[in-house]
Amino acid sequence: MGIGHFSQMLQKAGIRPSLHRIAVLEYVATGTRHPSADEIYAALASEYADLSRTTIYNALHLLTEKGILRELEIESGCRRYDMAHKVPHSHFMCRRCGRIFDFPMPVLTNHGQMESKGFMPDSIDVTFKGLCPECIENQHN
Repeated sequence: MGIGHFSQMLQKAGIRPSLHRIAVLEYVATGTRHPSADEIYAALASEYADLSRTTIYNALHLLTEKGILRELEIESGCRRYDMAHKVPHSHFMCRRCGRIFDFPMPVLTNHGQMESKGFMPDSIDVTFKGLCPECIENQHN
């Protein structure tokens, strides 16, 4: 996926594709970290001299509002970001190393619907916490 792909995604959503918006979207889309705004800023600040934290927050807010990104609150008070149109999945956060992994979604019934009378969820967030395989292995060594 190149810059043109991300520019088209923004245009399709009715967003003017600025250099900073493209950079933020590309960072989230191509990474595996489910980054926070501060992590995105730290990663991009050296490439873009005129980049500010406010620009990052504004871009993330707009991309979330337009349905391109999903906001996750895996840790209390820390918002992280993921692509909105990924196959439904849950997340696993390692308590030791802090990495966050995409994790298979628990099985639901009726094509993703819950069997609760009168409820129709449009968003489901499931987060597992524990130790990742690498931290378990290091624990035994």
